[in-house]
Amino acid sequence: MNRRKAPLLLAAVLLLAGSALLVFKTHPEEGASPETDPARASAATAPGAQALAARNRGPPAIAGDALGSAAEPPGGDLVSYLRSRYGARIHDPHTQMRMLEQLMRHFQQLNPTGWEADLLAVIKLAFPELYDELALRLRQRLDYEKWMKEHRSELQDKPAAERRAAVWEERHQLFGKEVAEKIWAAELRNQAVADALTTIDALPNATVQDRMAKYKESLAKAYGEGTQAYMQAHQQELMNHFLDLGSVQKDLGAMPPDQRARSLRSIREEMGLDEEALKRWDALDQQRDARWEVGSQYMSERELLAQQHSGPELESRLQELRARYFSTDAETIAQEEESGFFRYTRPRQWGRN
Repeated sequence: MNRRKAPLLLAAVLLLAGSALLVFKTHPEEGASPETDPARASAATAPGAQALAARNRGPPAIAGDALGSAAEPPGGDLVSYLRSRYGARIHDPHTQMRMLEQLMRHFQQLNPTGWEADLLAVIKLAFPELYDELALRLRQRLDYEKWMKEHRSELQDKPAAERRAAVWEERHQLFGKEVAEKIWAAELRNQAVADALTTIDALPNATVQDRMAKYKESLAKAYGEGTQAYMQAHQQELMNHFLDLGSVQKDLGAMPPDQRARSLRSIREEMGLDEEALKRWDALDQQRDARWEVGSQYMSERELLAQQHSGPELESRLQELRARYFSTDAETIAQEEESGFFRYTRPRQWGRN
């Protein structure tokens, strides 16, 4: 090479390198740059980490969360999405598990055989200061999944109480008692309320109002300061759980219609329904009562016809009877009866059907 041209070529190369560095510096990654943040420097330079982050710019789509619901994530790169969605509560074990569950689904779809390494690389970029803790949490989660699969048949054969005890014992061993109870806090609350309902159902000589008062006490104990918000968000579900108690149904069934209507309205008021909702329920109760009255009359006449006729003659008369009582629903009733289902011989569930 011509000695006089060499310095010029070297200067050109340095100029191009400087320009590239300037362009890179003016487009930093959202958040602190790994080059300027020592805590993130090692994560950013991990083998394949930057390439992985570039490949997974889009945040994971969520079909559902096994440990908590989640909505479709917003646009943006995956690392920024994780910091935005989970950063504020990332020290909470439940939040950690929700994030890991979401990422597992995402990376298992992208890379079924190497998803774990990909997931850990992104975690290291997003939360380098918690990498060891999150990696441990992922290992605990995988060990728990493995244990559940290996013991599925054994657990299914156990009574419910023994099954729960065995599962919780394994959770405590894998995660530690404190962490496990934070991860499955919602399950603990739900179980506490379910146990309370069993106790409430067995109360001797208690009125519907007495049982409702105990029910609300159990909700307050389980959900604390968040009780009202929880009740507001789960009114129908909570109301159904109470109405499904055998003792409540027995008491409602023994009441005169007017008293039963007042009791049902009181139950719904206690669950926080507003006046407009209460009126809609009153109207629905009246429709249900009328429908069951018609059904009762139909079954009485049907039984009488079955005693007097048989064969084609009986079917002809039943067809006329169904048309008279049920009009456009007559064919549906006929199909149900042909399959052996008689809807008006079912137990009446007050406030439910």
